[in-house]
Amino acid sequence: MKTYKLKINGNDYNVEINEVEGQEIKLNVNGMPYAVTVDQELKQQKKTVVTSAAQPRVAPAAGGSVQKSNASAGTKVQAPLPGTILDVFVNVGDTVKSGQTVVLLEAMKMENNIEADADGTIKEVKVRKGDSVLEGDVLVVIG
Repeated sequence: MKTYKLKINGNDYNVEINEVEGQEIKLNVNGMPYAVTVDQELKQQKKTVVTSAAQPRVAPAAGGSVQKSNASAGTKVQAPLPGTILDVFVNVGDTVKSGQTVVLLEAMKMENNIEADADGTIKEVKVRKGDSVLEGDVLVVIG
């Protein structure tokens, strides 16, 4: 269960997301249960944290998080918080440099440049313009 504190029009709300199934979200807002239907199916993803001295988890300055699980999987650039994809600046096969903006994410009415944290070639682009993403969703994979 994820918990968020939201401020909407000056009012504070505690939102607990209990279950996400397809387009239906079961949540509590300030203790009151609601069933919400969204226009797109939300991807629910299990998070895996890889820890080792050789491959630590890194959070780049742009606010995105990067997880490197092994050499064949590549570097996964993840959404730092829930939001909407405004633009994707790379395609599969493109070469990127560390610090290059790969995705533009709108979250909490702010535009966030999500940057590559490693040099390499784009192996996968997992999102497209208009997609809604959750915190930790993989946006692109760099090989």
